[in-house]
Amino acid sequence: MIIVPGQPGKDLCDPQLGTTRRDILRVGGSGLLGVGLGTMLQLQAASARAGDVAGGKAAPGWGRAKSIIMVYLQGGPSHLDLWDPKDGVPDNVRSEFKRIPTKVPGIDVTEILPKLAAITDKFTLVRSMSYTPNGLFNHTAAIYQMMTGYTTDKVSPSGQLEPPNAKDFPNFGSQIVRLRPQTVPMLPFVMLPRPLQESNVVGKGGTAGFLGRAFDPYTLFPDGDDMDLTKMDRIKVEDLQLRPEVFALRLQRRAKLRDALSAGMKAVDEATADYKLDEYYDRALSLVVSGRAREAFNLAAEDDATRDLYGRNTFGQSCLLARRVVEAGAKVVEVIWPKVANSDNHSWDHHTGLTERMKNQSGPMLDQGLSGLLTDLDRRGMLDETLVVAVGEFGRSPRKGVSTSGNGNSADGRDHWPYCYTAVLAGAGIRRGHVHGSSDKTGSAPLTDPVHPGELLATIYHTFGIDPATMVMNHLNQPRELVKAEAVTRLFG
Repeated sequence: MIIVPGQPGKDLCDPQLGTTRRDILRVGGSGLLGVGLGTMLQLQAASARAGDVAGGKAAPGWGRAKSIIMVYLQGGPSHLDLWDPKDGVPDNVRSEFKRIPTKVPGIDVTEILPKLAAITDKFTLVRSMSYTPNGLFNHTAAIYQMMTGYTTDKVSPSGQLEPPNAKDFPNFGSQIVRLRPQTVPMLPFVMLPRPLQESNVVGKGGTAGFLGRAFDPYTLFPDGDDMDLTKMDRIKVEDLQLRPEVFALRLQRRAKLRDALSAGMKAVDEATADYKLDEYYDRALSLVVSGRAREAFNLAAEDDATRDLYGRNTFGQSCLLARRVVEAGAKVVEVIWPKVANSDNHSWDHHTGLTERMKNQSGPMLDQGLSGLLTDLDRRGMLDETLVVAVGEFGRSPRKGVSTSGNGNSADGRDHWPYCYTAVLAGAGIRRGHVHGSSDKTGSAPLTDPVHPGELLATIYHTFGIDPATMVMNHLNQPRELVKAEAVTRLFG
């Protein structure tokens, strides 16, 4: 028998009173108490025990990262018009943007990136990202590969996928927080300011898949459409704060009822002793009561100069928010480019009007937001333990006006191109002022040191001290590697 002490018909939230049947129901079903979050934390730690790598590694970069900010340039930016300018090429290949020198002699970018050009001493350019498409010419399938390290079995000729489901491979962020659970009261994995999406397929590659919803990211998607550049000023985090009628002391007193119930459940306690339920409940309660996560999302706490450094638009303020969230203790933050692929205006999916759109829209936003993030992290001393990755799902075709994916392209548009593109990496031991790999004379294919998206993910796991070959059981209870690739250790200094 479970005995609940206290006076019937009273409210336990007040110290002088007792317990009601209503109070017991509150313990069992109230999201306010963080019961779901406590379960999530318990599941995370249990999975981590199964995936820890014994002994550690001596390879460069191993275990250097405590957090990662993935700046995901969804839509596929043109490497030729940003990071990898080419001279002496045909007119239908040549970028309209001029080549400019950067802070590091010998590393040039285009005039679209003057702010990033001034800080090339802080990051590595990987100019040899590449994969051979297999139903991956369109965004959704390519995004899934980039975020999970795997291709999906169900890819239509156009590259569209079915919506997310429990059989999907997990997003790399879910794997990291499973294997490296939180030690501070902070959300472990945050995604903002919009979901991964192409056409009507929303969230594919952005969930925990077969790991279970306990490892899904906390999604911070403010109200407003993709062209609303001020929507980060309207962030809502009601689920991370106490309801006005319940203050912290009352919430903690409610926790005592949980303890009273547990005391009368000896058999249950013995059966669940290894799961440390009290520990996970207390961590969930701490997350809500401490206000740490809630304060991390308070952009108004930043001074005007810092907010201006990043740019007063959705992308820039999302990068700033990413820094604040990591500073508060998050392990993984994914900043998704705020304009959906397969669209115009601010999108990287430049099938038409590339020159004007990149010059006046996407280019300046990227330049200011990413340079602001790297500069701010570095001056705060955070870049030593924070890995930053900026990459899209593919690049753009060297030749303008041709179709590679079935899409129409204007004379000033480039189609999808997975054979060669560029990624930016910084922090957590990544070499500074460096170029890894090279492309051929038209940027069509890697000339040296090709890097597959799976190898990029393997490198990310490596920086967290996680062996990319670590096995995880899928939805059919079959063992699968985190990713079938090895880390590119030459990226580290």
